Amino acid sequence: MATEILMPALSPTMEEGTLAKWLVKEGDEVSSGDILAEIETDKATMEFEAVDEGTIGKILVEEGTEGVKVNSPIAVLLEEGESADDIDTAKSAPAEDKGEEAKPAEAKSSDDDREAPAEGKKQPEPDTSPDWPEGTEMKQQTVREALRDAMAEEMRRDENVFLMGEEVAEYQGAYKISQGLLDEFGAKRVIDTPITEHGFAGIGVGAAFGGLRPIVEFMTFNFAMQAMDQIINSAAKTLYMSGGQMGAPMVFRGPNGAAARVGAQHSQDYAAWFMQIPGLKVAMPYSASDYKGLMKTAIRDPNPVIFLENEILYGRSFDVPDIEDYTVPFGKARIWREGADVTIVSFGIGMTYALEAAEKLAEDGIEAEVIDLRTLRPMDTETVLKSVMKTNRCVTVEEGWPQGSVGGYISGEIMQEAFDYLDAPVITCTGKDVPMPYAANLEKHALVTTDEVIEAVRKVTYR
Repeated sequence: MATEILMPALSPTMEEGTLAKWLVKEGDEVSSGDILAEIETDKATMEFEAVDEGTIGKILVEEGTEGVKVNSPIAVLLEEGESADDIDTAKSAPAEDKGEEAKPAEAKSSDDDREAPAEGKKQPEPDTSPDWPEGTEMKQQTVREALRDAMAEEMRRDENVFLMGEEVAEYQGAYKISQGLLDEFGAKRVIDTPITEHGFAGIGVGAAFGGLRPIVEFMTFNFAMQAMDQIINSAAKTLYMSGGQMGAPMVFRGPNGAAARVGAQHSQDYAAWFMQIPGLKVAMPYSASDYKGLMKTAIRDPNPVIFLENEILYGRSFDVPDIEDYTVPFGKARIWREGADVTIVSFGIGMTYALEAAEKLAEDGIEAEVIDLRTLRPMDTETVLKSVMKTNRCVTVEEGWPQGSVGGYISGEIMQEAFDYLDAPVITCTGKDVPMPYAANLEKHALVTTDEVIEAVRKVTYR
């Protein structure tokens, strides 16, 4: 089937350009990567490559043509066995060449000229389907075990999946997440790296560009700061900048946020940082079942995924469905507790404070609906908005800093989409606006607490 070759976007802001020169002619055979033409913009002249193989059947836009719109057809590529006679030129023929006279627009009455009243923005209905069928057998697993099983299952499923990072192989992981993987999959698929995050993250990105599916482990996401250029400028942006020709199907994973007395450089929460980046997906689960289901989804995703774990949660046990291939979709929040008085929104280890607060508030007759976002990009704001429209109040909970927080973003969404439903301002509970202290007593004060969540709920409920 003949394929249209479209005018490429050479920059995010490009809307049109000049087709300066064709480097092929009709009848030429081309392969992926061959240079087809030179495209000029007001900033630069760049070469345009073929993404498929075939024969140039017809050139639709002559060289030297200015003002060619991005994504408009400029040529037609034929597959083997096709001829130029097979090309449907109807798409590219201008309207005046069709031999049809344009019909004058029918006059409208004055009543027709009036605009219909504006309608409010309709929010899509959230996905409230259960994560597993009713009656599914459950088993107890730690977060550590759930993560290991998720990676092992995907490595068995797809030979292109491999794990790399510091101490993931011989030592079986700094936190024993990769326990047993080296024995099962060997040193070619479970790879110990030097202590150079910028280096091994770049190797992982290159492997993903080449069609493999790397899982890159950072011993802590604080060390990922050394690899920000690889993560943001290479992994996240290349799919867009290449016009969809090359992506990075990979996972960056490791512990994120505070642990216990490891100092400011090892305690930072990067959730809000990575959530901002187009091209990345960001998961930050709480329970073992979500760690397993989201990790499997992340490994299969064609985009780079930031998978933020928590060292404190690794040893905690949860119910996990005993299902052969259990996955959790991105962009679907989980309602852990239903309530009608206030909505508490959190993610990751913040769910610990949210659920503890909800339990204590229930003793005083305040029923909180507790929502676990699970993924921050994409974020299931539909579930949050529907809950707020019911409870009329919202408190967000996270360990990150207050300025530029995830809760601040959620608050903005609620203000724009559900302002008339609010009976009180949204309160964001966060960590304190200081580098994490090393001293245990000061570290405790720097983190968000259950009591702070309870106090926030009492403020918004006036109780």
